[in-house]
Amino acid sequence: MHEILRTNDPVLLSFARATLEGEGIECLVLDGNMSVLEGSLGILASRMLVPDDEAARARQLLVENGLAHELRPERQ
Repeated sequence: MHEILRTNDPVLLSFARATLEGEGIECLVLDGNMSVLEGSLGILASRMLVPDDEAARARQLLVENGLAHELRPERQ
């Protein structure tokens, strides 16, 4: 799995998930409920992961939908 973005913004996370799943790309959100536990201080961000073989396509879809500035750096 490849981490594609990390955020504390539930709306951004929902938009990114809907964008990817709408195109048939499965995604996994880790630490999605941690902000509730830590009091919404923004310390623990939710992480969105996609399968390694879909990472390039997922990145391109998110760029096309205006989320380029939210993407994690690409792995080498």
